[in-house]
Amino acid sequence: MSVTLTDAAASRIATILAEKADMHALRISVEGGGCSGFSYKYELVAEQNADDLVIEKNGARVLIDSTSLPFMDGAEINFVDNLMGQAFEINNPNASSSCGCGTSFSI
Repeated sequence: MSVTLTDAAASRIATILAEKADMHALRISVEGGGCSGFSYKYELVAEQNADDLVIEKNGARVLIDSTSLPFMDGAEINFVDNLMGQAFEINNPNASSSCGCGTSFSI
């Protein structure tokens, strides 16, 4: 299973982690809920779990737990900065639909 990280996302994550000396990674997980059935949760963490997928790129470190990974297999994590604002965006081929906020999806 694989998840990729764009250069823009890696740059933003590395910047965030550099400002938080006690945090070493961004954990992205999938939880039940949200307006479309599932939602992404973003959390800065100090430690990784033994079963985490670890993605490292250009000073960024992302962790995805083994329960969330099947929902995110093949996904691309991006960071967008446009007139609408700044946000992490996950392009997930497993999602059959998503809501307008971009943080929840259905399979």
